[in-house]
Amino acid sequence: MLQHPTLEKLQELRLDAMARALQDQIDNEEVGELDFMERLGLLVDREATERESRRLKTRLTKAKMRQSAAIEDIDYRHSRGLDKALMTRLISCDWIRKHLNVLITGSTGLGKTWLGCALAHKACREGFRVRYLRVPRMFGELEVAKGDGRYGKLLAAWAKIDLLVLDDLALVPLTDGNRRDLLEILEDRHGIQ
Repeated sequence: MLQHPTLEKLQELRLDAMARALQDQIDNEEVGELDFMERLGLLVDREATERESRRLKTRLTKAKMRQSAAIEDIDYRHSRGLDKALMTRLISCDWIRKHLNVLITGSTGLGKTWLGCALAHKACREGFRVRYLRVPRMFGELEVAKGDGRYGKLLAAWAKIDLLVLDDLALVPLTDGNRRDLLEILEDRHGIQ
């Protein structure tokens, strides 16, 4: 078998993970014990795994979450009022599929932002497009977008997001303009299937 041209073809086809997996198989004598379909399956699995890993990394980068949090790190021992059964339902991400909303409330310092980021991280792992926005900065961004003509494009971009995390929503009273902007965002997202 001509190994070098095959490796080059895989790289030309942008199957880099498959090419690395094939090189690993060539270097590993024990792989010779596997039949063709098993070896091919290992190559395809490696390519699929690395592609999904890159997509997840891209989703997490685009989400721009404030904190690195994972649902596996939720500690139910502290008295924060977390209902484990409710959290199990939220972790399934069915509420996102059904286009429902989640409102996290509580005293300062309880970990609302962290919990929101943990749910957002899980949504990214499930393949959803996520965007984290701090509401005070979001309104500032919207004002700038109105001034430079990007307002409609910005709203359209946010409407395409599967999960929009709005943090610090009631930090300060909303102005009339803020309320109109928030209504636009919510209406754009209502009923999107």
